[in-house]
Amino acid sequence: MNFSETHPIYTDRVYTDRDTANYPSHVAIIMDGNGRWAKQRLLNRIKGHEKGAETVRTIVECCREIGISILTLYAFSTENWQRPKVEVAALMTLLANFLKSEQKKLLDNNIRLNAIGQIERLPENVRNALHNSMVLTEENNGMLLNLALSYGARAEIVGMVKDIAIKVREGIIDPDSITDEVISDSLYTKGMPDPDLLIRTSGEMRISNFLLWQIAYTEIYVTDTLWPDFSKDEFMQILKNYQHRKRRFGKV
Repeated sequence: MNFSETHPIYTDRVYTDRDTANYPSHVAIIMDGNGRWAKQRLLNRIKGHEKGAETVRTIVECCREIGISILTLYAFSTENWQRPKVEVAALMTLLANFLKSEQKKLLDNNIRLNAIGQIERLPENVRNALHNSMVLTEENNGMLLNLALSYGARAEIVGMVKDIAIKVREGIIDPDSITDEVISDSLYTKGMPDPDLLIRTSGEMRISNFLLWQIAYTEIYVTDTLWPDFSKDEFMQILKNYQHRKRRFGKV
């Protein structure tokens, strides 16, 4: 079933408050800079990730308060598996604990949790915590929180190509009938609108293998602020910047 059919809040949103007119419906964030934040303070990198988790709470709560329908956070990439094993293990422990600790807040705030990526690669305790949180919140429709975990856009696209190739081979799809919509329906984000706004923290001017298909016409904002220092106030300023942009989608 199409995502918008079961979650009508994500379509045809109307704002009566002038200050929130033309807010993005779907915001995606590349949360970068935890390690550098810790290094600047002569702390262990994990301390940076712990501080970054606090920022996640702040931005999720802010999005729910102001009516953002979908928030997609790039939490752990397929490339991140190449980091030192000690750091990866600590990150997985932090993630499992975070998922457990946030269950009540997700329920209280009517937020549905979802995950995109190669979830099968996550440790069992993380998969269990993630599954439990997703099941507990599956009826919530106030906001969708997507966590991109063990996610890589190229791997996602490869999976899409394989999926469509199998359907063509089995006669389910005619090659001439393959459209943008057919491709989108074979991605992790099936049924979801593409991001309206992509924010990257830490000043790095790259996409880092994130939502490559979905951000074809997404507005991009890069801030030098490291993720642990990213605040609600700065987030609101970025949204104001977005409000004044003209989205032409290739048209005049």
